[in-house]
Amino acid sequence: MKIDLHNHSYYSDGFLSPTEVVDLAKQEGCDVFSLTDHDTTDGLLEAQKQADKIDLKLVHGVEISAMWNNMTVHILGLNVDINNSILQDGLKQHQDFRKVRAAMMARGLGGAGVFNALEKVKLVAKKGMITRTHFAQMLVQEGVCKDMRSVFKRFLTGKKPGGVGAKWAQFDEVISWIHASGGQAVLAHPLRYRMTNTKIKRLLTHLSAAGLDGVEVVTGSSSKDEITLVSQWAKEFDLLVSSGSDYHGWPNQRVRIGHLHDMPNVNKTVWKDWSWLN
Repeated sequence: MKIDLHNHSYYSDGFLSPTEVVDLAKQEGCDVFSLTDHDTTDGLLEAQKQADKIDLKLVHGVEISAMWNNMTVHILGLNVDINNSILQDGLKQHQDFRKVRAAMMARGLGGAGVFNALEKVKLVAKKGMITRTHFAQMLVQEGVCKDMRSVFKRFLTGKKPGGVGAKWAQFDEVISWIHASGGQAVLAHPLRYRMTNTKIKRLLTHLSAAGLDGVEVVTGSSSKDEITLVSQWAKEFDLLVSSGSDYHGWPNQRVRIGHLHDMPNVNKTVWKDWSWLN
């Protein structure tokens, strides 16, 4: 089975609609697919409608920002109940902060000579949620920077003009939201945070103690050595393993849905006990 459990639509920082993302997953041969937009489940009803139409198994998911040690990490909620009030109340806190953050980022960019940033970025974001990706894409489109990497380096991190400190819920609270909704909590792309391996293992220690269920071992940009390393960590911390491309679909991004290396430990996958898959 081809399984991809980490993807985005334009309800957060993806380029395509949920319908288009689901259609693409089917075209790429996925048997099981999850839409995991940042801090929102708003695209899932549309995604489910299309998945039913084309006979694709859809996992209801969400990618939630969380604070650990004053740093932002991302925790996937897989197989969540999107009608759960605890989950939705938590996501609403994050959505409200994103609106405040967007205004602060735009103000900072204005001070650096990028005027009307909020108005311009709203034209890039197809739905109400404005993310750092939208600001980055806007700055590339405006010709201020040549690519996404240079945008973040020059404008959107730390004390740069568009850098705004994160105010997400703590990691243990985010895990509790996911569990309240019947879902599994999975740490997304552990090697993408700017941490040493020692620090990542400390992160896994704390998250595991708070009830983390799994870790994303295979991503769309993982090397075989990285997969081996994260698999070892999963075994060490007795975590289930997951696989997801982290597809966003912007024309200047290379990651493709469903194009993933094989999962090494197939007996410890997050989906092994999903009875509806059989």
